[in-house]
Amino acid sequence: MRMSAARARRAATHAPAARVWPRIALPVFLCLFAASGHAQEYEESNFKFQATYVWQGKPAMPALYSGPNSMITAREKSYSFTSTLAAGFRPWAGGELYLDAEAAQGVPLSDLTGLGGFTNGEMARTSGPLLKVYRARAFLRQTWGMGGGQDNVESDANQLAGKADKRRIVFTAGNLSVMDLFDDNTYSHDPRTQFLNWSLMTHGAYDYAADARGYSWGAALEWFHDDWAIRAGRFIEPREPNQQQLDARIFHHYGDQVELEHAHEFGGLAGKIRLLVFRSRTRMSRFDDALNLAAATGATPDLNAVRIADQAKRGYGVNVEQALPADIGLFARMSRADGATETYAFTEIDQSVSGGLLMKGTAWHRAQDNLGLAFARNGISAARRNYLAAGGISFFIGDGRLNYRPEMIYEAFYNAGVTKHLWLTLDVQRIVNPAYNADRGPARVIGMRVHTEF
Repeated sequence: MRMSAARARRAATHAPAARVWPRIALPVFLCLFAASGHAQEYEESNFKFQATYVWQGKPAMPALYSGPNSMITAREKSYSFTSTLAAGFRPWAGGELYLDAEAAQGVPLSDLTGLGGFTNGEMARTSGPLLKVYRARAFLRQTWGMGGGQDNVESDANQLAGKADKRRIVFTAGNLSVMDLFDDNTYSHDPRTQFLNWSLMTHGAYDYAADARGYSWGAALEWFHDDWAIRAGRFIEPREPNQQQLDARIFHHYGDQVELEHAHEFGGLAGKIRLLVFRSRTRMSRFDDALNLAAATGATPDLNAVRIADQAKRGYGVNVEQALPADIGLFARMSRADGATETYAFTEIDQSVSGGLLMKGTAWHRAQDNLGLAFARNGISAARRNYLAAGGISFFIGDGRLNYRPEMIYEAFYNAGVTKHLWLTLDVQRIVNPAYNADRGPARVIGMRVHTEF
């Protein structure tokens, strides 16, 4: 999905954010004036719609030097727009089929380079200033109930209202996002309604299988038993790093993950702990191989010159969420990848610690509002540091040199409910040591989000 810097600047010039609004007008109109149906306890089918527009502006920032994949030091602005129509129905007992059509467009900051934790989680869906329509999801979910009482399942996108046994087995297969099943978190998972930064919507070091828009093909099996759940899944990787075309050879190139989840109560308030392990196998470059070749030839290290053999990447993550009194939710994540190989499908983070809180507006009589505060501390492996310090360029980052420091990200937002179906968000982010370089930044990004769903 990456565009050249020149193309990004042309897009920003010729497709200003104001021109996006006519394309959003119809979805917003439908959302605001659609007849609001009452909640259903059981659904044979449903249709859900969402549209999200994000505008971000970055003032000029200081830097001692810049490279080919540095964040631009000049003042910039960016936007993204996505809309999704999700349909679901039950073809037989225990079975659910879902199909999502999505449209997206956008212009990123700095051609989507110069950061580990990018500032807009919706930007991965976009591929330039022209609106593109594509299939986002097409998958089957089959559930086998095993008793133990029942939980209510609310109507939502890719979720039919009904009942689910607390003890059950669920099989999911088809075209979807790995994030639909793994590393969920009540308070920090969805950039359309929560935190925008990539470091906060999932584990920063989780290089999960996905095409350039964040989707893949694969299958997962989940087992729920009272307060416990375990899920495992395999999904296909892109043919080339961070590209759209996927490699269908699921037994040759793939991303595997297993997650153990436990729900608990602390002081009568709900919480969950999740432990994730992942392993991907595909044709990836190793940083040490690029450095060794450069030492032998006297050239600048280049990942593209050593992408010749299959490699494995391993990592893990811990995810915690906990409800607190006064409608406050607390979350924290810690993740780590081995860092020996290039980033293949997500972003350039090898270690990450993040946390924050989400507060509902009930305390000030605004139950539809949310206030969010969070931070992330991202790091990279010694092998990646050495590669970048030697002047190497990777997919998203490369300043030509490196004065290494962890990348620190702080984000705050206020999400205001305007109507039952429309929310406006003000978002502020501060990024210290962008792309792990103490010689650059800090960068500040101010954003506005408009989100509608029904």
